[in-house]
Amino acid sequence: MDFNSNQFARRFHYDGGDLGARLTDTGTQFRLWAPTARRVQLRLYPDGGTSAPLDCVELQPGPRGVWYYAAPRRLTGIYYDFAVTVDGVTRATADPYARACGCNGSRSMVVDLPATDPEGWQQDKAPARQAEDIIYEVHVREFSWDESGGFPQAYRGKYKAFTCADTTLHGDGRHPTGLGYLRRLGVNYIQLMPVYDYGSVDEAAPDASFNWGYDPVNYNVPEGSYSLDPADGARRIRELKELVQSLHRQGFRVIMDVVYNHTYHRDSWLERTVPGYYYRHKPDGSWSDGSACGNDLASERSMCGQYILDSVLYWAGEYHMDGFRFDLMGLLDTCLMQRIRDALDARYGRGEKLVFGEPWAAGPTACKRGTRLAGKRDLPARDAEIGVFCDALRDAVKGSVQHSQSAGFVNGGRGKEQKILHSLTAWCPGGRGFRAAAPSQVITYVSCHDDCTLWDKLVATLDPCLRYDEGTPRVLRANRLAAAVYMTCQGRLFLLSGEEFGRTKQGRRDTHDAPIELNRLDWQRAWAHRDLVDYYRGLMALRKQLPALCDKSAGAARRLLRAESPAPRIVTALLDNTGCRWGRLYLVYNASGRVYSCTPDGGDWQCLADGESSFGWQRPATARTFTAAPGTALILGKPCP
Repeated sequence: MDFNSNQFARRFHYDGGDLGARLTDTGTQFRLWAPTARRVQLRLYPDGGTSAPLDCVELQPGPRGVWYYAAPRRLTGIYYDFAVTVDGVTRATADPYARACGCNGSRSMVVDLPATDPEGWQQDKAPARQAEDIIYEVHVREFSWDESGGFPQAYRGKYKAFTCADTTLHGDGRHPTGLGYLRRLGVNYIQLMPVYDYGSVDEAAPDASFNWGYDPVNYNVPEGSYSLDPADGARRIRELKELVQSLHRQGFRVIMDVVYNHTYHRDSWLERTVPGYYYRHKPDGSWSDGSACGNDLASERSMCGQYILDSVLYWAGEYHMDGFRFDLMGLLDTCLMQRIRDALDARYGRGEKLVFGEPWAAGPTACKRGTRLAGKRDLPARDAEIGVFCDALRDAVKGSVQHSQSAGFVNGGRGKEQKILHSLTAWCPGGRGFRAAAPSQVITYVSCHDDCTLWDKLVATLDPCLRYDEGTPRVLRANRLAAAVYMTCQGRLFLLSGEEFGRTKQGRRDTHDAPIELNRLDWQRAWAHRDLVDYYRGLMALRKQLPALCDKSAGAARRLLRAESPAPRIVTALLDNTGCRWGRLYLVYNASGRVYSCTPDGGDWQCLADGESSFGWQRPATARTFTAAPGTALILGKPCP
């Protein structure tokens, strides 16, 4: 069969929304999309391990390649898999559409989803949007593993840690950690690194290894290693819902990191169910590998795209997720991303659920001819509510992530001024290498889980002794300047957890499977670097008060009245801040080695933030002349009459 043909899609496309195992009032229905199969057998088990089947029944073929069986009773808690025969070869497979599974996901489970709802779940809703979206990227295990966080021993590294509202440093009752710390910091979105079921950690021994989890196995099931009981297929569902509910109650929206560009293995449930359909292949039959993970999902094929769309809508509805970050979005097709955007808007309102991703791939991919991929190239022509990470700003500020010694504007780099000027308006209309139509399309950031942390990058370029643990005054100053620069550029703000306290991984770029001791959030360090944390805290609080920076509209760039580089490694900008107590803003980024003095137009100005404090906006004093010390920023506001 030609899986790329329109004829195949017309004949077999199915959008009934009922694939998988579904409970009815009196029974259980099983549906599997397997159009190339000649036989499909359902096997029922008492557990998710290695027990023998309780029963084996034949599914019946139906229209559009869907196989069906209706059991006469509700099989809640029963595990199952399928034996699918294609071209004379029978393969055992879990259900690609499963919503629950056993330990390590090799068997699917029939689940009564309403029974997994925590108390009050039907009343759960996201907190109101704030003036600015500030996204904080967190790994479930990293968040609470360290003993200094003061989390209950049983909850460390688990979903349940996020239900602890007021933990403190070593339980001292005085220094907030966890959610209390984040409330004080001022972020309002928590982005969870993968929480779907992934294959790189043994759920039966979750403490024996560590992984970020970009290795999907069961796309619609929560990861079990974060559960208090991975063998209980329903418990992990309830605990993840409790996590979301707790974050909502504490004032945070929740973003889910999703990986629909590849699977953990080529021999996945998708491949075993419909061999050859869900993946891209080169003309010679070899596997496409634009993900650098051994395979690429063929999102442009109708049922692969439908599978991804259904999965996103499921997580948004069943788990109340408030947004989705798409890993290697540059491997997914633009038509699918628009379908996702449209479907979320239709259900929840325009832009209510955030959608953004990485507008790149690890390499070329063998997609169907004519497919347009969701990279950077045509960003201005795409939906304004589909965002991308702005690597142009990131690299302009701190240097290329590909080379540890490459320096950016804040750490000694030369010739970065023009890119910083473009970054002020979130690269709208942009310049060479990056163009956007509106700040709503741009994720403004300088660090995420990939590559060196911001702190480690600064140490590598500014400290010949590589003192990652202590840091030098020069590194601390550059960190503050980096924060001041990107937090006064338009776009949605994003930061890696711990960036604000100089998080270090000892200079290591890729820690996806490094020991948890290296990856964990060090809450002791957060309090040791509390002055840096407070600088970030003040910038976040100030940002939310500045319409010139929070504006996500296509016309936001018009707020930039004047911008220039008056001298090497110095950038200044004047912005229209109408709608606030400061009618205009004047920004100075001084990455040079000398003092920069300025006298903004129009009389008295208030220093809202400088290199020492980001809380100047709380003091009413005004002046007409200001100085920016070497390696620091100035944020000035002109009070309205």
